[in-house]
Amino acid sequence: MPTRIKIFDTTLRDGEQSPGASMNIEEKLEVAKQLARLKVDVIEAGFPISSPGDFEAVKLIAQQVKGPAIAGLCRAVNEDIDRAWEAVKYSKKPRIHTFIATSDIHLERKLKKTREEVLDAAIAAVKRAKGYCEDVEFSAEDATRSDVDYLCQVIEAVIDAGATTVNIPDTVGYAIPEEFGKLIRTVRKKVPNIRKATISVHCHNDLGLAVANSLAAVQAGAGQVECTINGIGERAGNAALEEVVMGLATRKDLFGKTTGINTREIHRASRQIADVTGLVVQANKAIVGANAFAHEAGIHQHGVLQDRRTYEIMDAESIGLTESKLVLGKHSGRHAFESRLRELGYHCSKEELNRAFARFKEIADKKKEIWDEDLEAIMSDEVSTVPEKFHLQCMNVFLSLDGMPTATIKLTTDDGLELVDAGIGIGAVDAVYKTIDKLVDIPHELIDYTVKAVTGGTDAFGDVVVKLSDNGNIYTGRGTSLDIVEASAKAYLQAINKLVYYRERRLRGGTGEKARL
Repeated sequence: MPTRIKIFDTTLRDGEQSPGASMNIEEKLEVAKQLARLKVDVIEAGFPISSPGDFEAVKLIAQQVKGPAIAGLCRAVNEDIDRAWEAVKYSKKPRIHTFIATSDIHLERKLKKTREEVLDAAIAAVKRAKGYCEDVEFSAEDATRSDVDYLCQVIEAVIDAGATTVNIPDTVGYAIPEEFGKLIRTVRKKVPNIRKATISVHCHNDLGLAVANSLAAVQAGAGQVECTINGIGERAGNAALEEVVMGLATRKDLFGKTTGINTREIHRASRQIADVTGLVVQANKAIVGANAFAHEAGIHQHGVLQDRRTYEIMDAESIGLTESKLVLGKHSGRHAFESRLRELGYHCSKEELNRAFARFKEIADKKKEIWDEDLEAIMSDEVSTVPEKFHLQCMNVFLSLDGMPTATIKLTTDDGLELVDAGIGIGAVDAVYKTIDKLVDIPHELIDYTVKAVTGGTDAFGDVVVKLSDNGNIYTGRGTSLDIVEASAKAYLQAINKLVYYRERRLRGGTGEKARL
């Protein structure tokens, strides 16, 4: 029988630490529900001590998401552990995940503690966590740069203290596969009580080796892999869940391992994370990139037409992609629209469905053919989890070759006010943004603006992503429209609404340290 590898998803904790990838509570809950549909074994929902918002998000997920274990991260500090338990205790499968660094550079430069002090802290932390729940994970931060004998000493001690999972993180993405596999084998050999715990690995991608290192660890005896959707995370990111899972599934002949993942939910999860964070998946990204199952070379096309297996080692449908895309038009009814959304993996409230269907009908009158990508763009635009402080009521933009670009805009606020003004700029989008800035009067800096076509043709949806900065906090907005200027305005306002939402939330409570495993 193949060994089952546990998949520990840290998209909501480590993944959210990608610059500009912050999610609000409602977005985190929706992502967690999708992770449950994906059937991950563990959802690391956040770092509860870091902020009131993170605590509330972990608590809400623990209360509402069924199936996976719900983990909260905490340092080897009593207050952290207590706070983590207060958040995860509502889950049927609570897990406390505590960590402390074990490398000499971290001990000397960051913690300013001796090896003995860190060992004592690790034991005490695990014992305290064990007093709350049975499922306790311990991570030795920067394990790959730690003295191996000391690392093994710490691991043996925390297992004796009650740890059921011990994590060996490659925190800075320093290891190479052969080296990392050897480290896992050494731990298995030198730690006498290692069979009482599951060995986990958490690899960063600084050298582009996170997935390779994770798979090498599985071959060496690791029983859990920690990863994120689309590989998002600090710096160069984490091991990509979809690559680890499909690597094990596609090369079962080599690994002899299985996972419990419902792979048909992979594409949907990838799309959702891209929509929520604004971190666009590169076209040639393995498994979930736009080109992952595309063929342009004539030789390849000929082979695929004869038998897809000539150039495809995976079935596109196995990750949730469908062959049929063109399904709707202006004569399509509400039932067909709702049915197609369900096929694409969307589960909407009545209000969301009404809003999306109205937008669909509006677009269908202007665009002859509605593709799946168009539907996804509509849903990402219309189904927002951030309350709208400012809503785009109407907009007139004047542009001529030898004239001055001018925008006249009316916004409505959530308390019923109407704001109207006009402005000029060096282009249409610049005029719109400068006018909106005057209307909302909120200090911020536009740091990124990207635009792309959702599908081909002159009637394609324009998809705009913007990022705003407010004292180092990054907010992502996304807007779609057949008109690129309108899409730009929607994206800008969504980012501003997020800025307002987060700023008000910060005023209700502070922020704290983010963990770096």
